[in-house]
Amino acid sequence: MNTRIEKQIQVDAIRETSTFALSVGIVSAALIGIWGAVCLISALSNNGPVNLIKGFISTIVGS
Repeated sequence: MNTRIEKQIQVDAIRETSTFALSVGIVSAALIGIWGAVCLISALSNNGPVNLIKGFISTIVGS
């Protein structure tokens, strides 16, 4: 006995593309945030919090 099964699968391409793009954006934002936190921790450990704040203020003020 031959049984034939047909199944249709509908794919919403716009939704799939949007989901993928959003996922890539979230992962990118997370990696950039982790990188920024690591850089801040590195600067704090190398220079200390007081020198870090002095450098930040002198950069903004321009002196």
